[in-house]
Amino acid sequence: MDQRETAGGESLPQEKDWLETEGLDFTAAQPRAERLDRLLQQQEELAAFSREKLKQAVLDGLCLVDGEPCADPSRKIRQGQRIIFIPPAQHTELAPSHAPVDVAYEDADIAVVNKPAGLTVHPCPSCTEETLIHRLLGRFPKLAEQGGLRPGIVHRLDKDTSGLMLVALSERARLKLIQDFAGRKVHKTYLALVRGVPPLQGQCAEPIGRHPQCKVKMAVTPSGREALTEWKRLYASEDGRFSLLALRLHTGRTHQIRVHMQHEGYPLLGDALYGASPKPAAWQDPAPRQMLHAWRLSFSHPVTGEALAFACPPPDDFWETARLAHRRMTRLILTGCPGCGKSAFLRALEAEGVPVWSSDAEVKRFYAPGGEVASVLRMRYGSRFIAEDGSVSKAALSKAMKEEPGFRASLEGIVHPLVGASRERFFAQNEAAGLMLAAAEVPLWFETAEARAKAGHPAAGPTIVAGVHCEQPVRYKRLAEIRGWTPETIAAIDSWQWPEAQKMAACDRVVDNSGTLEDLQRATALLVQDLHRQIAETEERWLLDLQKQLENEPWDSAGRQE
Repeated sequence: MDQRETAGGESLPQEKDWLETEGLDFTAAQPRAERLDRLLQQQEELAAFSREKLKQAVLDGLCLVDGEPCADPSRKIRQGQRIIFIPPAQHTELAPSHAPVDVAYEDADIAVVNKPAGLTVHPCPSCTEETLIHRLLGRFPKLAEQGGLRPGIVHRLDKDTSGLMLVALSERARLKLIQDFAGRKVHKTYLALVRGVPPLQGQCAEPIGRHPQCKVKMAVTPSGREALTEWKRLYASEDGRFSLLALRLHTGRTHQIRVHMQHEGYPLLGDALYGASPKPAAWQDPAPRQMLHAWRLSFSHPVTGEALAFACPPPDDFWETARLAHRRMTRLILTGCPGCGKSAFLRALEAEGVPVWSSDAEVKRFYAPGGEVASVLRMRYGSRFIAEDGSVSKAALSKAMKEEPGFRASLEGIVHPLVGASRERFFAQNEAAGLMLAAAEVPLWFETAEARAKAGHPAAGPTIVAGVHCEQPVRYKRLAEIRGWTPETIAAIDSWQWPEAQKMAACDRVVDNSGTLEDLQRATALLVQDLHRQIAETEERWLLDLQKQLENEPWDSAGRQE
């Protein structure tokens, strides 16, 4: 790096280096040559300044053209030329704010602070008051001695990025830290929640420059500046929705992590500017802001040379976003033998505020005139299984299943996929609504291999099977009195299912329905309370485990594996 010597022999960075680190960086896109001052006036970020003020800033040496200082505001700028410009100060006095500042470390020369998300670092045309600078002036009045609108600022974080920032409290520290940042001697590691699952380790070295169409955005572009971002994946959700990354910046381009991760196909959760990718129908991005946090910071003290390292855990909204992104709705499957009281159990669940779905109700809809099963049976068998009103004749089906080997399997091949698809839509809709629990009554859950396979797939989310138990004499009495089934009918239909004892043994929970309706309702209320408690405890354990993993993560702020 080019340097110059002060009278006292202290090595300082050239103004060119400072401009390249701090300036507004863009590439001229107009087809015809344009005066520099006019071109600056056309930039959206400089709209608040008059042309005369921009001209004076150029005359004051606050501009580079193609990497070289330019003090001529009338210079003709051609398409493709790169401009770096420091906007002039709009006012010279900053009023200190007494809002709190989270200080991790301070001495006579430097401070390390934890910037909250939502706070702009220094005044700009869109935010002239209540920035981090105003708060720092209230906490460290000596900063006013440095003058300007950015006293002590040697690097920046985006407004909605939280985490550690290094502040120079003295002029000697400021000058040395600017040099160290330009020389890449300050090491920064960030945490980010991103969409999808990147490779376990990776990097992006694509150049970054101003977006050719949108001036408020940066983009990967061949004419951009050198940029290098390295990452390590710390966690990936089983369903592939999101990942937690540690990222090290080797360069300090504007929006670097956000641009590079979008380019790699893993945009940050909550990034409204760079994360606008199609969202899965069953899941909405839960982040209130871009999920980026400056986690670790290490450097040599600018005056003493002491090696310093700091770490700052992410704020609550970061962890809450991780928890919501990780959350999958629990699917409660109700099963049991005929006559056990599954429908009554379903109604009791609904009374407790749990959304419910019934296989029997769906089959009834499919069997109705014009229903999908009625239509398929008519196409395959004519009117053989169709009643006079156009619905499916259950008596004809029952007779065929008893007398014709293979017919039941054929019928199930028609009915089960339709019922399963309806059940999946029900679960997906309730999960998209953000619910934690929904219940579906599935009499043949264990007998249907396809359903069991889906339950074990990560994309399905957690599944709990609750069996409804009823003593056989009570169950048989209900079937005879309510449905009019004969002992032969009960025996035949029971033979198509697992035995009651085997079915209950395979369930995660069993609800006894041998008593009164009030007994069932009380048991249901207790079950729902217990499931919600179990869901909350499972989420809490997962989050604590992830936080503990971060505390012990060996990937240090210099990007090295310890």
